[in-house]
Amino acid sequence: MRLPGTRYQEHGWEQVRKLLGHCSLQAFRRLEMHQIIDAGQHAALLDCYTDAVAAALRAGARSARAEAEGNSYGDSVYELSLSLLFELQAQPAFWLAFAAAVAAEHARSGAFWLDAAAEGVMRKKVNDMYAGLRDKVDADNYIVTTGRDCSPNKIYTYRMLDTAYREIAGLFADWRQHAEQVGAILGRAIEGSPIETRQMKSIGGCKAEWIIRWSESQERYAGSPGPLHTRSKRFASLKNSPDKIAAMLAEIGNYEELSANMDRADDWSGDAGEAALWLEDYWRVIGESEQGEARDEDRILPEPEQDGDAGLSDVVPDDPADGVDGPEPEFKAHDLAVEQSLAGALSLPPRYLELARAAQEAGSWALRVLSGESLPIRLAVYQKLLGAADDTYPEAWLDPATSELPTLQQLAALDQISMPTLRKRRNEAIDKLYAANTAPAK
Repeated sequence: MRLPGTRYQEHGWEQVRKLLGHCSLQAFRRLEMHQIIDAGQHAALLDCYTDAVAAALRAGARSARAEAEGNSYGDSVYELSLSLLFELQAQPAFWLAFAAAVAAEHARSGAFWLDAAAEGVMRKKVNDMYAGLRDKVDADNYIVTTGRDCSPNKIYTYRMLDTAYREIAGLFADWRQHAEQVGAILGRAIEGSPIETRQMKSIGGCKAEWIIRWSESQERYAGSPGPLHTRSKRFASLKNSPDKIAAMLAEIGNYEELSANMDRADDWSGDAGEAALWLEDYWRVIGESEQGEARDEDRILPEPEQDGDAGLSDVVPDDPADGVDGPEPEFKAHDLAVEQSLAGALSLPPRYLELARAAQEAGSWALRVLSGESLPIRLAVYQKLLGAADDTYPEAWLDPATSELPTLQQLAALDQISMPTLRKRRNEAIDKLYAANTAPAK
């Protein structure tokens, strides 16, 4: 499951959990664990624990588990484990809760951590600590990214709905073997192949009432109540709130569709060869043009003849049809105010678009070809072909927070268009550049 700002909710979490559990058990063997029953030693013991687990993680950084993919953003299991470990220092309440749980077990069983057979108990307590911490970290990052309220419990609810969707998708895929339960989920008897099993392509196509009926049917078909129908009060109100379920399913589906875009590493590597060839041709054409201009400067031309219109002004106003040969039209005060408001909302300098336009090289071949495109579209083209950071970019184009071009999300917001529209127009603009570069000279 992917949500804005989250890093720990995807497929790699199981490996992160296991790696942190394994390294924690190694650390406990080196620590003075009897200090954990002394509340005054908890802070010092946390420092020692962090150092010991970090050392164990680094020692196994080249293992298959550590190098496995942790999420779809490119973080490895090792990187996620190490960053979550250090989050424990910023969120010590989770360590204190862990210490309290260990102390309570010690009161019942003594120094149980010395018994090799009790490693499962310690691992379970470590898992609980990091499971709570990951939801807290992801909830905080969700708030920072979206500006909307979120809590660890809400992240847990998102994950429950995502799991429920995947369970339903599995039943739909094998509906012949589970026809009775699929009928219960759809709310009707199954006669022939149900069209819903083919129409639900993603979590965005899953209906709230299906989630509720699936949970209700679990006790009959799976032997235990579904998450909405247990005695726990965690989701008790949710089964009576289909609109809330639908909104959460839609949010997960919309962000997964948005983040599963064409700008992944595989697509970049596929375009790399074409981009390199295009840039090679581009610099060749620029070089030949500069050489031609230098030869023309060496020629002595005759003085132009004066005609009968010599009394007319030598200043010829720019023809609006000339496109980029003339200066860009002045923006009205209202337009500039709108631009500044958009930039400010995206944490960019208020005059970002104004200064970025002024920093464009007026004689640029690419600018002439893309004269009909907005500045955000042109920046998206450069980002696709040259990357987010390049030494040739004017400083006015860069986001001061990252020293890179704005993200595609920021550029789409600046252009007041959707992300799919931005990508479509960007790709069309790149096609224009290729076509202009390969067109026969006139």
